[in-house]
Amino acid sequence: MPETSERQPETASPLAGIGVVITRPEHQVEALAARITAAGGLALRFPVLEILDPTDSQRLLDVIDRLTEFDLAVFISPNAVNKAMNLVSARGGWPAGLRIAAIGAKSAKEIERYGLSVDLRPGRRFDSEALLAEPALADMTDRRVVIFRGDGGREMLGDTLRERGAQVVYANAYRRGKPNTDTGTLFYHWSRGEVGVVLVTSTEGLRNLFDMVGKLGQMWLRKTPLIVGSDRIAAAARELGHTAPICADDPSDEAMFDALLNWANKRKTVHE
Repeated sequence: MPETSERQPETASPLAGIGVVITRPEHQVEALAARITAAGGLALRFPVLEILDPTDSQRLLDVIDRLTEFDLAVFISPNAVNKAMNLVSARGGWPAGLRIAAIGAKSAKEIERYGLSVDLRPGRRFDSEALLAEPALADMTDRRVVIFRGDGGREMLGDTLRERGAQVVYANAYRRGKPNTDTGTLFYHWSRGEVGVVLVTSTEGLRNLFDMVGKLGQMWLRKTPLIVGSDRIAAAARELGHTAPICADDPSDEAMFDALLNWANKRKTVHE
């Protein structure tokens, strides 16, 4: 679907008159778009990722049917939670005694939505490194761990847990695709100087964005303020030619919106 836009009166604050490109998957964009619109901004939806079923669904089902064999289940993202938990619910429910770890507050909230408790979550930073810093994971000798993630996710979490003595199985609950998003409306706003800032919350999404907008869009993109959800995404942005990406504390809606407001306030001060 092409992106749509909503505008508040120009007198609204603190994002009055600022076009904000949101690149989250289509089904995850509304909460952040509503915040931007309420703050007076122009919310431009341009999804650069779509969430699809895994390539091998049977393998995922096989792991779910063996959940009683594991000591700990780790969920990498809200998408992993939703894709896996819907299948778990249909195949007998969550085993009693299987502990749950979640990366990110949003993943934890999604787990709780299914009536389950999260036993382990990083207090700060929403990434594998933060989870691995938890004392409970320091010694994983003979512990059996299943990691629910998307196809092609990073191996660092599983590799480190194995080094600490764990037996690790990956359960690929979904795969990410590049949507066929129409660039026409986005280019229209860019050509009129109405795109003030772009928000990106994953490295893969960033690379998709650069590919989707082509050479013309890349010229605009490199000159447009870019707010990203992690240092890793910022490094990828610099590799792609963006000289000054702004890094939020994490890729959550809350942290991205806070970084957006901070950027907007600094921009207002400079212009004044």
